Amino acid sequence: ELWVRGPQVMRGYWERPEETANVLGEDGWLRTGDVAIMNERGSCKIVDRIKDMILVSGFNVYPNEIEDIVALHPKVLEVGAIGMTSESSGEAVKVFVVKKDDSLTEQELMDY
Repeated sequence: ELWVRGPQVMRGYWERPEETANVLGEDGWLRTGDVAIMNERGSCKIVDRIKDMILVSGFNVYPNEIEDIVALHPKVLEVGAIGMTSESSGEAVKVFVVKKDDSLTEQELMDY
């Protein structure tokens, strides 16, 4: 999770001290809720939001990673992934697809 601190960081949520305490530590670090990766040069890239994370059988699954792969299929125009409750795994990924090519089938996408 990306944490930030500095003079430009908010002092808190307006009239919401409990919410402020959830994200802002006494030391001034703000927990952004963003999932970030840092490259070898020290640059950060935001890749998702923690609240969007899907917990599947103990594994953290980020919707944007699923969406990025599905979107590479040549017959897919747009895609969105969400978490759904699952009795067997806690949560499961559900994908919504807008077809670029009407011949795309669910099985073809699953095989991909």
